[in-house]
Amino acid sequence: MEYCKWWLGVGATRLVTWHPEDPMGFADDHLIPLVDTGLGNSAYLVDLGDGRALTVDATRDLRALRAEAGRRGLTVAFAADTHLHADFLTGALQLAADDGAAVLASAAGRRAFAHRALSDGDEVDLGGLTLRALATPGHTDEHLSFLLLDGTRELGVFTGGSLIVGSVARTDLLGADRAQELARAQYRSLHRLARLPDPTPVWPTHGAGSFCSAPPGAERTTTIGAEKRANALLAAPDEDTFVRLLLDGLGSYPAYFDRLAEANRRGPAVLDGTPSLPALSPAEVRRLLGEGAQVVDVRSVRGFAAGHIPGALSVHLRDQFATWLGWLLPEKTPLVFVTGPGQDLAELTFQALKIGYERLCGRLTMDVWTADGGERETVELVAPGRVADRAVLDVRRRSEWDAGHIPGALGIELGDLPGRADEAPASTVVHCAHGERAMTGASLLQRSGHRDVAVLTGGPDDWAEATGRPLWEGA
Repeated sequence: MEYCKWWLGVGATRLVTWHPEDPMGFADDHLIPLVDTGLGNSAYLVDLGDGRALTVDATRDLRALRAEAGRRGLTVAFAADTHLHADFLTGALQLAADDGAAVLASAAGRRAFAHRALSDGDEVDLGGLTLRALATPGHTDEHLSFLLLDGTRELGVFTGGSLIVGSVARTDLLGADRAQELARAQYRSLHRLARLPDPTPVWPTHGAGSFCSAPPGAERTTTIGAEKRANALLAAPDEDTFVRLLLDGLGSYPAYFDRLAEANRRGPAVLDGTPSLPALSPAEVRRLLGEGAQVVDVRSVRGFAAGHIPGALSVHLRDQFATWLGWLLPEKTPLVFVTGPGQDLAELTFQALKIGYERLCGRLTMDVWTADGGERETVELVAPGRVADRAVLDVRRRSEWDAGHIPGALGIELGDLPGRADEAPASTVVHCAHGERAMTGASLLQRSGHRDVAVLTGGPDDWAEATGRPLWEGA
């Protein structure tokens, strides 16, 4: 036959076709990646051809999924999770509540909510296609990959973190003492997946920008054959070499990763619509601060520098907002947000909710605060050519520091700064690559008592260009 064909489900109205020699053709027409660039992850929506859909690794922020499903006239019938995610709350329970979706997940995960518990080799009839569970521990103990089949033909495999583009996901999220054990399990899982036919499409969850990746690949999807040719970890000559290469490549990760897997095991609360973020008066904000709330200023670097509430934490509302919120503040902290004109309140709310931050008290603007007589602090902005002999604090990640840093700078990763603020000079210029992390660092220093704090308007490359001096590499 020139084409593979099937009718899906009872009462199906659509005919699905694709070339059997080209499994990627199925993905082109029926698989929709939903990329969260801030977390560096991909969820997937699969059009099953009869008005129903399968999702894999959907987050609690379902806005993009809802929009795509609505555009295609789909109802989610199955919501599968490859593992107990550490970087976001699952959207599977919300889909079960809203759409009646059947939740598919590993039996070994011992989830505390209704789901279809799957073990190695178990199959789920999707109404014409089959989803087969493959036990692939390593990234987590209970990790599953899901092989999508039409009869015996492999249409693709959802690999979660067991195989990503050019690498595999990290194995230290259950503690450093288990990292090597899980790395060895990851080795076996990786080679199990590599036995699939070379043309099999690979649909990972983790990708570029994910702190679960070690290191992240540039592309989001791949094939088994491409990974055999290009994945350095898959090419490792033996298990010991694989373990060494994987563990040597691990960097830091956000603090909230340590608690979210258990939150996913228990199951996040189902949301009743989009939670509101009410406007607050300065009096209400003062009361909340007295009760232990934290002000998070989500405006731009320049907006925060020009004037902010004393003690506020600067976390610019951008793709990476959830990462830094989750890294720097406990999830039980009541939060008050300072917002600027035109900022997307739904984006702010859902970025917080998808990593388990639910005590969202409300918002106000600096105009309202200052009109009521509220105090302000400022941060000096320093051009790259005007640092002169001032002390410099570099808050980038260690891998960035090793690639090139300003001579004489002190390097403290932003995630470590709350516990190491006393190591920073009393007067310092903070920098990162562009300015957002640096302003977060400056706000942390101000909260710890530093008063002469400035932020570099650029990164080390800008400094090198402005001064004509070379960067230092390595330690």
